[in-house]
Amino acid sequence: MPFTPVTIAIIAVSAVILAVVAFAGGFAYRKKVAESKIGAAETEATRIVNDAVKEAQARKKESLLEAKDEILKLKTETDRELKDRRADISRQEKRVIQKEESLDKKIAGVEQKSDRLEKKLKDAEDRLAEAEAIKASQFETLEKISGLTAEQAKAQLLEKLDEELTHEKALKISAYEARLKEEQDEMTRNLLGLSIARCAADHASEATVSVVPLPNDEMKGRIIGREGRNIRALETLTGVDLIIDDTPEAITLSSFDPVRREVARVALERLIQDGRIHPSRIEEMVNKAKNEVENTIKQEGHRAVMELGIHGITPELVKLLGRLRYRTSYGQNVLNHSMEVAQLSGLLAGELGVDVDMAKRAGLLHDIGKALDHEVEGSHIKIGVDVAKRYRENPQIVHAIEAHHGDVEAQTVLACIVKAADAISAARPGARRENVENYIKRLQRLEELTNSFDGVEKSFAIQAGREVRIMVKPEVIKDDEMTVLAHDIVKKIESDLDYPGQIKVHIIRESRAIDFAK
Repeated sequence: MPFTPVTIAIIAVSAVILAVVAFAGGFAYRKKVAESKIGAAETEATRIVNDAVKEAQARKKESLLEAKDEILKLKTETDRELKDRRADISRQEKRVIQKEESLDKKIAGVEQKSDRLEKKLKDAEDRLAEAEAIKASQFETLEKISGLTAEQAKAQLLEKLDEELTHEKALKISAYEARLKEEQDEMTRNLLGLSIARCAADHASEATVSVVPLPNDEMKGRIIGREGRNIRALETLTGVDLIIDDTPEAITLSSFDPVRREVARVALERLIQDGRIHPSRIEEMVNKAKNEVENTIKQEGHRAVMELGIHGITPELVKLLGRLRYRTSYGQNVLNHSMEVAQLSGLLAGELGVDVDMAKRAGLLHDIGKALDHEVEGSHIKIGVDVAKRYRENPQIVHAIEAHHGDVEAQTVLACIVKAADAISAARPGARRENVENYIKRLQRLEELTNSFDGVEKSFAIQAGREVRIMVKPEVIKDDEMTVLAHDIVKKIESDLDYPGQIKVHIIRESRAIDFAK
């Protein structure tokens, strides 16, 4: 059946109405369901709130109980600490009281001691005053008994003290000198003993004259020649004085220049052997003698250098060393002396750890100035220093030459070695000699120097000037003062005198009683 529009409208309206009714019913149902849920939720919420309130109240009660327990516990602990502190304070109060009591007792004791000390001090002052009075009285009594014033007694006391101090000073000087001498002896024995024992040298005692033997006295006349022309020619060519005296069969040649004297000796001996003596022959022989001596000088210089093992010395210095062969000093041959000093210097240097070659060189050249001291003005030391500088020797060697006689202070070990070796060579017994006049003057000077000291009565130089015995006045020089006097005399001798070796100072003090029978 076909639907009509009305039918369709009715159906549509019915559908709308059904939809509205369905919607209304669904809404009412949902509302009811929602209200039911809301009521249940409210009921649950109420229950939860009630439970929370109950739980909170329970926790509040528990918290209150815990707080009360904590407060009680703190109170208990506080009461206990307070009690302990009170007990501690009580104990401290008791100790303070005890200390105060002890301090009071000590103060009382100190006051008592102070009182006693004041009393003792007063008693001491009274006794001191009494002692001063007694002392003054005793001084007066002693002055009356001794006949001396206090100042005089003080002077005697100081004099006695000075004597005691002099004695102590003498003992100390003696002990110091003994100890120093032992140490020096030990060192020098080791060094010098080794050196001297290993060094042997021969010495020829020479002077400023040479003696030429003649076969007969007739030869004297031939040497003099007609009207003395031969002797004049010989003296003129050689520069030497010929002394022809009453000495049988001998002619003396005199000259301070040893080289000239040697030339004259050689020429004269050749003339005597030849027998032909006239001015032209004399001139020829003198020239030959000069050449011969010149060669000998060179040979002696080379011999000295070779024997000592010294190298690098210039020919000029070697020649000057050879000239020392004819030079003497206090009767000691200077070349032999220089070689001995070189050997000793080398040995000493070896013992001391110094350059041995340089020490030998310095020892050999230390007296080189004596080769020219007859031709050049000045001391042999100054000449030697100038020669060494001219030939460019080591400054240490130059200084050793300059200091070997003490003209300047030795600044190096090498200079001290050469100085010591020179003194050893010169002081050896028999090495040197001096003439009688100088010997006597030296002894007189030694005695005059010792006699110049206060308290010396007489002095005697003995043992060839190696010892001086001094007699002192016993009333002036005491026993304790003898050591001091000996020390002073030694220092004076060392500063004022030149002497070989050492001088022993022997002081003698004798107490004498002199009376006369009438």
